[in-house]
Amino acid sequence: MEAISEKIKEIRKNRGFSHEYMAHKLNMSQPAYSKIEKNETVLSVDRLFKIAEILETPINEILEISSNTVYNQNNHDGATFIGHQQVQNLYHETNEKFIQSLKDEIQFLREMINKNKN
Repeated sequence: MEAISEKIKEIRKNRGFSHEYMAHKLNMSQPAYSKIEKNETVLSVDRLFKIAEILETPINEILEISSNTVYNQNNHDGATFIGHQQVQNLYHETNEKFIQSLKDEIQFLREMINKNKN
């Protein structure tokens, strides 16, 4: 979550928006908004989307989505929260190897069929 809070802060500053402006747009107090950027409060999915809308920034830019990121949503007391962790992309690498082995096998079988036809 800290990376998300930092990204929100970075984008807000680049847009020239103050804490007060963001808090007003989110219908919250300035200290409450400040806690979001300091990662002192849990950021709900709904609020994250509203922040992205205010910052006029695609959500994937805030989340810095990459193929090595796994996102989790947890429902706690009726609210949904978002978090992520970096993982090694072994699934993709394994699939690529598996697909290549299947292609090789298909090629071998085609060659065998062609030999038997002749």
